[in-house]
Order: sequence, then C-alpha cells, then structure tokens
Amino acid sequence: MGPSAWRRRAAVIVASLPLLACTLARAGAASAAYLPYGSVADNPGPVAAPHQGGLFRVSHGGRVAYLFGTVHVGTRGFYPLPPEVERALGGANRIVVELDTRANGDYLRALSLHGRYAPGDDIRKHLPPGTVQALTNVLHAQGISMASMASYKPWLVANLLLSMELERKGYRRSEGVEQALLTQARRHGLKVAQLESAEYQLALYDSMGEADAARYLQEVLNGLGDGRALRTAQAIIDAWSSGDAHALDVVLQQSTAGPGVVAEFTRRVLLGQRNPDMANQIARLMREDSVTFVGVGLLHLLGANGLPQLLAQRGYLVERVY
Repeated sequence: MGPSAWRRRAAVIVASLPLLACTLARAGAASAAYLPYGSVADNPGPVAAPHQGGLFRVSHGGRVAYLFGTVHVGTRGFYPLPPEVERALGGANRIVVELDTRANGDYLRALSLHGRYAPGDDIRKHLPPGTVQALTNVLHAQGISMASMASYKPWLVANLLLSMELERKGYRRSEGVEQALLTQARRHGLKVAQLESAEYQLALYDSMGEADAARYLQEVLNGLGDGRALRTAQAIIDAWSSGDAHALDVVLQQSTAGPGVVAEFTRRVLLGQRNPDMANQIARLMREDSVTFVGVGLLHLLGANGLPQLLAQRGYLVERVY
C-alpha cells in the first residue's frame, strides 16, 4: 500500500480515534462511578429489554436535546436502531455528530499538519530500537513496508493498525453509527453540525510528547500481539449492543484505569478535556433549535464526568430514556 492509499485510510479513521485509543487501556482497581443524574428527582431506570448504547433526554428553557451513545465502527447487523432512537431522530431539527466525516479536505489538512513528519523526517528516528523492530515485524506480517508508514507519527500508526484489525474482524467505519446518522440527515434534509473538527481531534494526539507517543505505539503493539486490543474493542461493542449498565461501567473502568499511556491519555484528554468542551457546544446548539439529536461516542456519556452529568450540573433536566 502506497503513501497516497495510507493518507486515504488515515483520513477515514480520524473520527474513530477515541474508540481505538480506548481499546488498549488497562483495567485497574478503581472504577469511575456510573451515577444517576442529579437534576432529576426520580430518574427513570433503564428498560429491561436490551438497547444499544444509551439514550438521554436533556431539556432546558423549552429546548430539547437527545444524547445517543455511539460506536464509530459497525456492521449491518447494528441496524435498525432502537425505536426510541428512531422516534427521537424523527422529531429532530438537527443532527449533531462528533465530527462530520463528509468533509474529506479537512481531514487531509489536519493529517498533514498533525499526523505527519516534515519531509525528510522518519518515524524510526523517534522510536526506541525495540519498538522499531516490533513495528517492522507487525507491518511485514501484513505485507506492509515500513517505508509506506515512515512519514506518520507513532500515535497515528498505532490507530491505523487498530483500525485494520477491527476491519479484519468485520467492523467497518462505513457501518459506524455516525455514518447512519449522517445518512438519515441527508435523507430527511436535516441540518448537520459537528461538536469538534478534525484539526482539533488530531491536535490532541499531536500534543503527546515524543516519549509518550513512542510508548503509546508500543502499548498498541503489545495489545495486538497478545490479543488484548481486540478483546477490549469487542467488550466496548458488546456493551454498546446490550446497553447493560454494569457492562457500561466495566467498559468505562477498563478504558480509564491503569498506569499506561493509553489509559492516562483517555482519562485526561479524550474524556477529561473533551467532555466539558462538548457540553459547552451542546448547550450552544440547544439554544439554536427546538429539538437537537446528538450522536456521541459511548464513553462520553458514562460516569461522573460524562455529558449527562455535566449538563445536569449546569441546571439542565436530564432523563435517561434507557
């Protein structure tokens, strides 16, 4: 696969990076709380039947938003979505996703700015010899040359490898929930907004120091080697598919606990930094439309610092539909 093909593949997975990062976080003893939502006096519990992800109704000043937990890769078997989600979509004026992946030019500009080294630089200059050898072995086992990946930064190579592993197991970005939401928006002529930009998301990864980026890649290589990466990714997808509260709590714990670079980055940046910014964006968008439907990665809805809790703390009425 040549450099241009890798650029296309890298562009496609930008919106999948948070999910991919979480697949390598180690489980630890501590668990982030899966709490009720403080603005609701008698918060309804989840329904007994399995439901995908989680669905929350947020209201304030006569405006309503639905928050739906998504996964960024999928299969055709994920659809149709639950009837509660379809009804919420049917009444929405606007659909909001983390990243509008239709803007391919934005991806490529962000990739060039944050995901690639300057001309003449090489990933091998930024990795310990052991990691270079481990990466070379993994690439060669898949028929990929090191030269085709040499211009990409370690965190991007790591996420590309994870994306490829998920694709081999039948999970594709084109079948992810956000793609289904964008298709629905196009079919019904709904407005679309994004919570973030490709530049913003990739800049977060690019904020890693060189040593952390190298360790991030090494953790991914280790997880691919022992199968842990795929097992954790499957656990996230299974928890999303069932909507089971306990399974969701376990997923949050496994994604944020432990001493590794991936877990720390997920806890501190992918969730800790992004969630308050997302809450600000949702509050702004709610002021512009009467009913807004927000599809956002599953982990952003969970725990004491999840979007439902953050909005409840600001005085919004937050109810769990299921």
